[in-house]
Amino acid sequence: MNSVSLGAWLVRLEQAHPSTIELGLERVARVRDAMNISPAFPIILVGGTNGKGSTCAYLESILREQGYKTGLYSSPHLLRYNERVRVDGLETSDTDIVSGLEAVENARGEGTLTYFEHGTLGAMWQFIQAGVEVAILEVGLGGRLDATNIFEPSVSVVTSIDLDHQAWLGDTREAIGFEKAGILRAGKPAVCGEPDPPQSLTRHARGIGAMLFQTGREFSFRRREPVWDFVMGETSLSELPQPALSGGHQFQNAASALAALAVSTDQLPVSLGAIHQGLKSVRLPGRFQSFPGQVEVVLDVAHNPESARALAENLRMHATRGNTHAVFALLADKDADGVIAPLKDCFDTWFVASLAGARGQSAEALAAKVKRHSGEGVTTHENPLAAFLAAKRHASEGDRIIAFGSFYTVAEILQTLS
Repeated sequence: MNSVSLGAWLVRLEQAHPSTIELGLERVARVRDAMNISPAFPIILVGGTNGKGSTCAYLESILREQGYKTGLYSSPHLLRYNERVRVDGLETSDTDIVSGLEAVENARGEGTLTYFEHGTLGAMWQFIQAGVEVAILEVGLGGRLDATNIFEPSVSVVTSIDLDHQAWLGDTREAIGFEKAGILRAGKPAVCGEPDPPQSLTRHARGIGAMLFQTGREFSFRRREPVWDFVMGETSLSELPQPALSGGHQFQNAASALAALAVSTDQLPVSLGAIHQGLKSVRLPGRFQSFPGQVEVVLDVAHNPESARALAENLRMHATRGNTHAVFALLADKDADGVIAPLKDCFDTWFVASLAGARGQSAEALAAKVKRHSGEGVTTHENPLAAFLAAKRHASEGDRIIAFGSFYTVAEILQTLS
C-alpha cells in the first residue's frame, strides 16, 4: 500500500483515533512487540517543558560531527511531517515514512493508536531499517505515559519543568515533575537541566535508583564572553564556542546535551573537536530564528510562561534601533496571561491573530488579555499570516517583527519566508 501518499496517510491517522492525545503505554507497547521492534543501538530520551528540541538538536549535531549515523525523532513539525524523522541529519523521504507507517498498520490488529503513537513506532522502525548507531527521541507530552517511553534509554534528559499542558499533566510543578521523571530508569544515568527541580523528580530518581546528574550540582557551566566553560566531575571543557542557537537559555540546553554525552562515553565517545563543531553548526527552525532585512523578522515558538520569559530575555539582549512589533496567536488551552506578562514591555504594537481548530482561540479573546497587560496598540486579524502582513505594512525601516505564540503561528509565517 505504499502507493498511498504521505498526505493521505496523515489524514487517515488523524481520523483513526477518537482523540488526538491519549496517554498510556499499553496499546503502543503491544504493537511494538507485534512488530518485534527491539533497538540494539543506544537511545537518548529527552523530555522537559521547554528546551527539548534544542537539546536534541545539539546532541544530533555533535554526534554527527563525531561520525555517528544518527536518528532523530522530534515533534511537532513546522512545515512538513518529514521534519519529525531525521536520519544522519536529513529528513527522511515520503516513501520511507509511508513504509514505516505501513509496517505499524500491518501489526496494529484491532486496537487503535493515536497519530503520535503511530508515528513514534514508524520512526523507530525506520531507524532500525536505516542502521542508525544512536537514536535521539524527543518526548511528545509529559514523559511517564508518552509513547517514546516504551523504549529503553541509555540516558534520559529532563531539560526544564514548568507549567504547561496542565489538563494532562497536572497544575503544579510537583505533579508535572513526577510525569517528567517517568522517563528515568533504575541504574541508568539521568540528566536534569532544571536548576530548581521539584522534589517529585529528585524523590523518584532516588526511589528507583537512577543516577541523577543535576545542573548546579553534578555539572555546571560558566559564560565568559565570547566563550563558555562546562564542568562535570573530571570533565572540564574550556573556551567552548557559543551555541549557534540564540539566547541565554541555550547555554543550559547545550550544557544538558554535553552532560548526557559525558555520561555516555562508554557507548558514545566524542572528541572535543566534534563538540566545538557541533555547537557551531547546530540549526533548529523557529527558535529565535532571524530573517534580516530592512525590517528584521524573528520567529519563535514560545507558547508558555517559561519560553516567554526566555523570549523576553532574548529581546533585551538583541536591542533594535526601531520599534518592535508582535505578531501573536495562542491556543485556547495555553496560559495566555503567563505568556503575555513577561513580554508586556517588549513590544510597541501587537498584531493579534485567531487560530482555527478545536483548540483555537479568537483574536478578539486573546487581544482582550493582551490589553489587560499592554494597553493600547493592539489590533486583531483573521489568522497569523494576515497579522504578519499587517505588521509588515505598519513597520518602518529599522523596525523588527517578532512572530510567536505557537508552532502554528510560526509555521504559517515561515512558509511565506522560506
